[in-house]
Amino acid sequence: MAQGRLTLEVITPSGAHPSESVDYVVLPGADGYIGILPSHISLVTALKAGVLSYRPGGADPGSPKTVVAVSGGFAEVSDDVVTVLADTAEYAEHVDVERARAALRRAEERLESGKDDIDAARARTALERAVTRLRAAGEDEPTGNS
Repeated sequence: MAQGRLTLEVITPSGAHPSESVDYVVLPGADGYIGILPSHISLVTALKAGVLSYRPGGADPGSPKTVVAVSGGFAEVSDDVVTVLADTAEYAEHVDVERARAALRRAEERLESGKDDIDAARARTALERAVTRLRAAGEDEPTGNS
């Protein structure tokens, strides 16, 4: 018996990524990760910075999943379509690891400086984005202190 599929649509301010037929999607929801399978109940949720992952439809169950770093936004699930409206979305293979490490170091330095003129919320957001990009790229323990 053929298993159902989902259609994944990822949209960012810079444009839409091509829609894909997928077996499942795991989203970084605001309150934790959410797994979406075909026939999932309709849902709208906020997203936090994190790693979105999915397996392309019909792929061998042992094949690697696709990983995307997202930095917040919203997701809607309806009628087997998962629409992700993300602030940013970067596929793991496109992450510039050295650039992400440098961004992580800068954010850590800003937060540790204790200076009054530092926008702490902006620095924390930059830190979360850098950590997410490194995790998507397969860095197990990202650190700016290397």
